Amino acid sequence: MPGLTIDRASRCIWDYHHLNQTLAPADMIWALGSHDLRVADRVAELWQAGLAPIIVMSGGLGNFTDGVFEKPEAILFAERAQALGVPEDVMFLESASTNCGENVLFTRQLLAEREQEVHSAIAVQKPYMERRTWATIRKQWPELDLVVTSPQLSWDEYPLESISRSFVTHTMLGDLQRIMTYPEQGYMIPQDVPESVMSAFDYLVAAGFTDHLLVRDR
Repeated sequence: MPGLTIDRASRCIWDYHHLNQTLAPADMIWALGSHDLRVADRVAELWQAGLAPIIVMSGGLGNFTDGVFEKPEAILFAERAQALGVPEDVMFLESASTNCGENVLFTRQLLAEREQEVHSAIAVQKPYMERRTWATIRKQWPELDLVVTSPQLSWDEYPLESISRSFVTHTMLGDLQRIMTYPEQGYMIPQDVPESVMSAFDYLVAAGFTDHLLVRDR
């Protein structure tokens, strides 16, 4: 991919992580927890649009929130959604999961315990975790009719004082590497990675964006 810069390579990977799926009414809106409370804003927006009757907020304390958040992600997401007008009684909270796979496992357990029959879902994640979330749920809950969405923010709009552009680039590379390696471990379905995305990945790794990488096997 000629003419790469850090910004151009980062935009390439940002775009790859987005699925741009079309939303339709579903049985539930499902927030997979993280350090970004804007996911809860997107959940509230979708619920207020009438896209599902119930919400599941899933998330305990993970890599980026353990020792940072004073409460589990699910509880903070629910509080944020309530502040935006979502009634408490339409939300189910799963506050033990620490990663994407546990989000799926523990949410399924919660719904079974509450005797909530769910056949379709709108999963809501950070923008650069759409594809990883899709691939994980498709593997671990294949019968679920699923679409994935995220806060509607561009690469230029996304960073905050607490979520720097550099941090996002480091994290996007880690998520991309997991998309490439986790299918072999049974965690998610395989995803095609275009050569242009691989070139951007290699360029950014060489530039030092390695904080969120697993041990590289390439």
